[in-house]
Amino acid sequence: MCTLAVYTRAWTDLPLVVAANRDEFYERPTLSPRRLGGGSAFGGQDLRAGGSWLTIGRSGMVVGVLNRRTENPPDPGRRSRGELCVALAEDPSMDAALLQLRAQRPDDYNPFNLLLADRRHAYVAQNRRGAITVQALEPGLHLLTNLDLNDITCERISRSTHRFAELVPQYGAHADTAKLVDDLRLVLADHRVALDDRKPTDQLCIHTPAYGTRSSSLILLAETGAGTFLHAHGPPCRTAYRRVEIPWATRSGPTA
Repeated sequence: MCTLAVYTRAWTDLPLVVAANRDEFYERPTLSPRRLGGGSAFGGQDLRAGGSWLTIGRSGMVVGVLNRRTENPPDPGRRSRGELCVALAEDPSMDAALLQLRAQRPDDYNPFNLLLADRRHAYVAQNRRGAITVQALEPGLHLLTNLDLNDITCERISRSTHRFAELVPQYGAHADTAKLVDDLRLVLADHRVALDDRKPTDQLCIHTPAYGTRSSSLILLAETGAGTFLHAHGPPCRTAYRRVEIPWATRSGPTA
């Protein structure tokens, strides 16, 4: 996953909204969201390494992982970052997930950024420079790519922050979820190459011959209920979001 927007406690009725595009090589095989691990995590599956990039657990915790940009290529002998994403989602609580995360050895993994969020709390962990640091997120909007949290040196963050941020006051305390989904899709589908000076990989929706935006997902956790998981198995500029049923969820929210 390469672009992730997190709204934590931005709306009274939606304490957590996660909007994410996954960018990857087209040749890397992937499955749409399904049960993962021991069955108490749900998300898309990467068939090469076996893990996931964005999951929701039975506890209502959302976990997302992004590869950090580094000067050196990833070490294929290290543990899968996607498998860590699944393992954390299977934990029964946020406290348990934080304990498991802090018990990891940084050098076992290639560098990563990782989101842990539920209806009450949100954290971003960064594995870099031989250490895993964990930062609590304040209420509001946060953006994460393959650099630092809310890093305006990232073209995708600097050019999309205002568009994501505009949605908070637009709805006030209560969000119209169907309209919010439409508005988030417009931001995640952005690749106006002909209208500005951005490179293809500076877009939120990427299209190159070998690499691009493979899928897009929205997770909306209401104050009550298990939440809504919407998934586009393709770039959001031309692929509709469809509701995927979380096995333990109660039905609520938009279907597409």
